[in-house]
Amino acid sequence: MGCKERGTYKKLPRQHNRDCDLFTIRGPTNTPSSDLIFFAIETAGMGAQHCRMQRGKASVLEAFKQPLNLREWSLPETIEVGSALIRTEMAGICGTDVHLWKGELPIGLPVILGHETVGRIEQLGAGLEKDWTGQPLRKGDRVTWNSAVSCGRCYYCAEKKQPTRCPHRRAYGIGHRCDQPPHFLGGYAEFHYLRPGTTIFRLPDDLPTESVIGAGCALITAIHGVERTGIEWQDTVVVQGAGPVGIAALAVAKSSGAGRVIVIGGPGHRLETAQQFGADHAIDIDEFKSADARIKAVRDLTAGYGADVVLECVGAPSAVVEGMEMCRDGGKYLVLGHYCDAGTVAFNPHVITRKQLQVFGSWSSEPRHLKGALEFLRRYRREFPFEKMVSHRFSLEQANEALQTTASWQAAKSVIVP
Repeated sequence: MGCKERGTYKKLPRQHNRDCDLFTIRGPTNTPSSDLIFFAIETAGMGAQHCRMQRGKASVLEAFKQPLNLREWSLPETIEVGSALIRTEMAGICGTDVHLWKGELPIGLPVILGHETVGRIEQLGAGLEKDWTGQPLRKGDRVTWNSAVSCGRCYYCAEKKQPTRCPHRRAYGIGHRCDQPPHFLGGYAEFHYLRPGTTIFRLPDDLPTESVIGAGCALITAIHGVERTGIEWQDTVVVQGAGPVGIAALAVAKSSGAGRVIVIGGPGHRLETAQQFGADHAIDIDEFKSADARIKAVRDLTAGYGADVVLECVGAPSAVVEGMEMCRDGGKYLVLGHYCDAGTVAFNPHVITRKQLQVFGSWSSEPRHLKGALEFLRRYRREFPFEKMVSHRFSLEQANEALQTTASWQAAKSVIVP
């Protein structure tokens, strides 16, 4: 079944498509996905370009605090220069997704949630030949990517070297509406379109998908936050929160030289995970129910002084007020868990002055943090088994159940496997 007949369309067998790397839609557009048809056309000066007309499904947030809806669209007819089309292998459910679903960050709707994704390359746009580290990219490669793209030219990118504060920065699963082509701009979908400029990383064979998604954006967020704050050799560190961000912060703190790490959180299964990741002490919020009780517990474990560094990984405003009292005088406090706006809280700034605290904030991450995270996951796989964080798996049709499971703290890490 040759396809070298100039100027003609020819129906091709399914097998023929498996050896083709470039597709351009031609012919009817209403072919059901269950009955794919392949065509080829030869034009002057060009080789035969094969076309697979296919549709993909996505679970879409169309209204805050309302169930996600399953939608279906045609895949992009053309792939831009420098872009890629990925078939989703696994997408993580981040706590931020729950906050977004609740409307705690002003984003445009509709949107396909999901900013922690691993998939395999279906198509590569012209000019996209290597990943961010210089490794060659080919169809079928397993990849992940930074969820956000900064412009590289603005005041914050070019002059102040703060690309996470780029005003033009937009994140997959958060900042891209899906009601216009290419539609597939979030992880809760069968396919994911990567726009030009996306920082892509080819994954090595010895790094499981579950490790990458188990760590999710939590690990790169923690790496960036600890980098900004600093942990010194043998520091005592308190981690507020035992969810994915807290577990990641625990791992980064231990590998950064912390002498002791105290994790505060719940429920019990999360604290068990924290102990598996090396927590020296675990304070259960179901046992120590008040802020005063938790502050006293930290001081009792630190000879009355408090911790050298406290890392907030909760996302609840009251935790910030509580956490500052857990610092020793002259200590450091990092607000890491407040990507979304969970509201205000009464606070006495005298505490910062009286205790001579250094207070830090950290927003998202940069490509270099994802590079470091992938290396970290390979090097410390035994010490910090992030693949075991994946505790609940859901189909695309079960996306609402996945969100609810994460919101209720039932899961260490929920994932969608389309």
